[in-house]
Amino acid sequence: MTPAVQVIQNIDAVAALFSAPRLKILAELAEPDTAAAIARRVGLPRQQVSYHVRELEHAGLVTFVEERRKGNCVERVVQAAARSYVVSPAALGSLGSTPAEQRDTFSIGYLVGLAARAIRDLAWLSVRAAAAKKRVSTMALDVDIRFASAESRGAFAQELSVFIAKLAAKYHSAEGRSFRLIAGVYPAITSASTPEPGDQACVNMS
Repeated sequence: MTPAVQVIQNIDAVAALFSAPRLKILAELAEPDTAAAIARRVGLPRQQVSYHVRELEHAGLVTFVEERRKGNCVERVVQAAARSYVVSPAALGSLGSTPAEQRDTFSIGYLVGLAARAIRDLAWLSVRAAAAKKRVSTMALDVDIRFASAESRGAFAQELSVFIAKLAAKYHSAEGRSFRLIAGVYPAITSASTPEPGDQACVNMS
């Protein structure tokens, strides 16, 4: 069973992933296959595909499955290491969130850090679950709220914090399995189009 997601956490793997031919090859490797078969489907030279596959495998984005004999030749069968990939902010180094943002619980950097940790943890759990052929126990909530003012938003944050603390204290046990709860609030994106790089932000925070 292939893990649902793999989190890319180093710049070398990012560099290996982001090229048009390699993205196309990864899509073809959702199921185990050989470089020769992929070359025929994507219309690229076999040697070129073999090179890209080796680079993807070296970066941990493709895994070896088996060797398959075809006539006098032995072909390597490989498969994508996951069904999807996410780049962690940690892979961006100094381009990621600053230490100050990571300490400010009301900053975008802090929320992005929490989201990145959740994705990293879920990816790790997905790998373990795939190996054990089990399902990971998760729960997710997605709610839209319209606040009348910044004051009401602040009051909501305070009440939510108190309520979650009480609920956690009520159900927390010294025995059993530990679970992690993450809650985040951010402005909803209401524009129908995605802003282009360099566009001015038009989000009203009040």
